[in-house]
Amino acid sequence: MKTGKPGLFSRLKAGLSRTAGNFNTGLTAVFTKRKLDAAALEELEDLLIAADLGPVVASRVSAKLAADRFDKEISEPEIKAALADVVTEILEPVARPLAIDGAHRPHVILVVGVNGTGKTTTIGKIAHNFQAEGKSVVLAAADTFRAAAIEQLEIWGQRTGAAVIRRDVGADPAAVAYEGLQQAQAQGADVLLVDTAGRLQNKSGLMEELAKVVRVLGKLDENAPHDCLLVLDATTGQNALRQVEVFAEVCNVTGLAMTKLDGTARGGVLVAVAERFNLPVHYIGIGEGIDDLQPFAAAAFARAVAGLTE
Repeated sequence: MKTGKPGLFSRLKAGLSRTAGNFNTGLTAVFTKRKLDAAALEELEDLLIAADLGPVVASRVSAKLAADRFDKEISEPEIKAALADVVTEILEPVARPLAIDGAHRPHVILVVGVNGTGKTTTIGKIAHNFQAEGKSVVLAAADTFRAAAIEQLEIWGQRTGAAVIRRDVGADPAAVAYEGLQQAQAQGADVLLVDTAGRLQNKSGLMEELAKVVRVLGKLDENAPHDCLLVLDATTGQNALRQVEVFAEVCNVTGLAMTKLDGTARGGVLVAVAERFNLPVHYIGIGEGIDDLQPFAAAAFARAVAGLTE
């Protein structure tokens, strides 16, 4: 199976090795010389739920296997193939690239997420990807709560050649976003990426802050932001589901990026998120390198999660 970039599947499989490894170890324990009876199916569902794939996915895999192989001996490759098939069915409808609409200049992307998800780094890598495609980018450092976020975005601006609009720590985030859009419009940029703070312990404050950012962007472009990208951290497991719920209340989330898939055994949560919310998945992060934020490929991800070879 090819994903359009040499070596990407092997990198994806390596990144998801912990997610697949725990599942495969349990699979070996359950199905060594054993028929697919009701008890085995129940244990399989428990394994899938423990891998953060969620009960709906677990039930669908179990049903698929039971329909074909109930009370017959079954091999690990058959189970993995069934898992990959079900996960692919769930993920293919949501595997969509983040498309830049040329009718909007700039195309404004509001990037949201809990602090610590890798949001600012993700913005930098997206800027790098757009620049590589020949698009001009402006970055707005509207996470004014953290000095580190502002400094990090400036470093990414230097690396990618993108202009960075910033103010001091504690400044009004909406003012930074407004200035960012003004600058992007003035220079005819293709894309404006707006970083934001994500402090869920103060949900009402977060909602007010993001609502104000959206409101002021709308003063310069009534359709802005054109996308609201939510960045999720795979290591948080099922907490990612709650984060989607909260940010969907705050702003119109149009798509997802999931980071840190290479550092967790809980990568299956992406499948649970996709199954529940049906939001487009634009990017996955499978490493620290500048090229390790990749467009999401459903079938390759499914096979990597199941521990199958390319």
